[in-house]
Amino acid sequence: MRTLVCLVAALSAISTSCFGQFTEKQFAAQRAEMVENAVVRAGITHEGVIRSIAETRRHEFCPREIRHQAYLDAGLPIGEKQTISSPFIVAYMTESLDPQPDDKVLEIGTGSGYQAAILSPLVQKVYSIEIVEPLGKRAARTLKKLNYDNVYTKIGDGFKGWPDAAPFDKIIVTCSPEDIPDPLVDQLSEGGLMVVPMGDRHQQTLYLLRKRDGKMEREALRPTLFVPMTGRAEAARQVLPDGSKPALLNRDFEEDLDENGFVAGWYYQRKLELVEDIKSPGGNRHVTFNNDVPGQHAHVMQGIAIDGRLVSKLKWGASVKCDRVVAGPHGDLPAVILTFYDRNRETIGSQSFGEFRGTQDWENYSRQIRVPIAAREAILRIGLYGATGSASFDNLLIKKIE
Repeated sequence: MRTLVCLVAALSAISTSCFGQFTEKQFAAQRAEMVENAVVRAGITHEGVIRSIAETRRHEFCPREIRHQAYLDAGLPIGEKQTISSPFIVAYMTESLDPQPDDKVLEIGTGSGYQAAILSPLVQKVYSIEIVEPLGKRAARTLKKLNYDNVYTKIGDGFKGWPDAAPFDKIIVTCSPEDIPDPLVDQLSEGGLMVVPMGDRHQQTLYLLRKRDGKMEREALRPTLFVPMTGRAEAARQVLPDGSKPALLNRDFEEDLDENGFVAGWYYQRKLELVEDIKSPGGNRHVTFNNDVPGQHAHVMQGIAIDGRLVSKLKWGASVKCDRVVAGPHGDLPAVILTFYDRNRETIGSQSFGEFRGTQDWENYSRQIRVPIAAREAILRIGLYGATGSASFDNLLIKKIE
């Protein structure tokens, strides 16, 4: 059960058996482990970004009741239906922004203040906007207490930007609009960069945009999942999630990888290989995770729209095989995990197949499960997590039972 709790808490390399209060020394040790496993080994190379992640006390930006989870590589609820982004995604977005010492940066979505704190030592000034007043005020207090003196915050609709402080050299958006808000384009300097997740509620792409001759050139970076941008951006959204018809995209991995090598429909991909094999249970392809470094993260996820008021039962399943799997340093083992979240994005239940170990050929798993009536979305996770060896997955199923 300890390992399952660890995995459901979002694939941590930190044991969840230690839910008590930690000392600063213990937090520092957890932070160092997180930086090594979730940032450096995940491909972040910018020395300044790595140093900022390593020196920033993420637990200070988490609500007290979840500080024991602060150094999980996971998005965590901070109240008001919002989350603090995972350390890897914060590091990846910051690195993509190419921060320079003389940059003036606009952040849309202050949230906890953690992203602004990471940017603070890397740039000249950070202007950060939060639409949710309690969050914005709390973040401002935290940033002030920790002496981030070059970070300026205000309460407002991020769709409108911060015209009084414009133009900005860089803009980072930590919530997901359906498309680029025009005011942000206007407030970005010529030649400036913007990093922003865009798309549907549960299927988004993180983009790097550069302004040239007043137009935005787009470069798709990777699939991702962020909370939606609220306010005017949400009011204008054209595609809304249908929680009455939960389903997985590319559940049998038959689609080609995208131009950046990511498997379609899934996000936060780590150590994944798309394998051509006519013996694959779901067709001619499956995914395999290989890892020989204990504690290194190896997984992939998919967000699902589901409304527990409209869906009471699901049939769900998967096909799994393993080769020489050994548990990770914190008991992590391969598993298929479905986690439900309520309207505030708090975890309200989970189901799993696993934990798998050793060697086994393809086996099929399926069962019926009840959906919590408070559920408004879910995340499916598959992978080795921190274990070593090889684990393969295919033929994943989530289907409403009428």
